[in-house]
Amino acid sequence: QVQLVESGGGSVQAGGSLRLSCAASGSTYSRYCLAWFRQAPGKEREGVATIWPTGWTVYRDSVKGRFTISRDNAKNTLYLQMNSLKPEDTAMYYCAAALARGGGCPSMAHWGQGTQVTVSS
Repeated sequence: QVQLVESGGGSVQAGGSLRLSCAASGSTYSRYCLAWFRQAPGKEREGVATIWPTGWTVYRDSVKGRFTISRDNAKNTLYLQMNSLKPEDTAMYYCAAALARGGGCPSMAHWGQGTQVTVSS
C-alpha cells in the first residue's frame, strides 16, 4: 500500500502562492489516481483536484485557473501549485491515492496526515 506525506503548507497573504508536495512510497505508484482534498474547520472535506495515471485532471470549480495538480512518477511525488490564494482556501490539505480501475478513480483508500494552509487578507 502506498504511504503519503504532505509538505509545503504555511501562511500567506491573499494573492500569494504556495506549492504543496506529497511524497509517496510503496508499489505501483504510477497506476494510482492521486488527489488533493481539503477540510476547513466546521466544514466537510471536499475534493480539490484529481489526476489520473494518464495525466488527465479535474478541478473543483472554485480553484480552476488558480490551482494546478501535477505528478512526477519518477520521483513518486504529487504537487499542487496554488496561485492567487484567497482566504476561503484556508484549510488542512490532504493528498490521497487510489488504484485506478474501470477508466476512472474509485474512492480514495490511502491518505496523508495533512498540511495546513492559511490565507490571510
